[in-house]
Formats: sequence, structure tokens, C-alpha cells
Amino acid sequence: MEGSRASDSRPREQPRERPRPPWAPLPLSELLVLAGLVLAVWAFVDWENGGERRMAAGLVLAALGGLEVALREHLAGFRSHTTLLAGLCALVVATALLTAGLTLRLWQLGLLAAAVFAVCFWLFQRLFVRRSGGLRFR
Repeated sequence: MEGSRASDSRPREQPRERPRPPWAPLPLSELLVLAGLVLAVWAFVDWENGGERRMAAGLVLAALGGLEVALREHLAGFRSHTTLLAGLCALVVATALLTAGLTLRLWQLGLLAAAVFAVCFWLFQRLFVRRSGGLRFR
């Protein structure tokens, strides 16, 4: 058919390797996860002397390492992480509202978080469909 291209309607072939980060030779995400695991183990071993803080810091570092990989894969169209990213947005908004000192009932906070999740899910899914060449998940 003239004027139409078959390649436009077909999804792109999946890349064989994960997208490389801008700091490619340095395994920064892996180092963040490793540092988080080390802090978590240290927290368990010596809980009496500030273990709660080390555990929190370890969880944050490991989560940042995993989040960076998930975001990079999602933006490149390599693998869909729509639910994870939308859930993170809802968590950030709910945490910000609680930290700001707003007096919200639990059902109101839950409703706001669910609305943020739904909007972000839709947006992240549309982004992945564009980046992956038409696939909704991979």
C-alpha cells in the first residue's frame, strides 16, 4: 500500500542488552544496592547502636539503585516498570502530604494516592508504548 509503512505498525525488536547508563563503565546502581545490603546487615548485627538509622539508609540506597535501573529500562522501552513507577509517585505524594502536616483522614489520603497512581500509571504506560514501538509491556 502506498503511503503506509509496515514498520510503523509493527513493534520494534527488543534490544538484547539493557540500556547503558551515562556513567557506563562504573556500576553505580550495583554499588548502591551493595552498599544498601551492607548497611542492612550491619544494622541487624548491631541493632542496639543506631541500627534503625542504618537499616533505613540501607533500604533507601538499595531502593535508589533498583529505581535507577527500572527508570532507565522503562524510558528506553526495554522493559515496562509502569506499576512500580506509578506506585512510587503515589507514595511520594502521600508522604509529602503527611509531612506537610495536612490533616487528612486515612480514606482521603488513600483516595488521593489512588488518583495519583492511576494518572501516573496511564502516563507511564503511554510513554512505554511510544518508546517500545507499540508494546504495552515486555
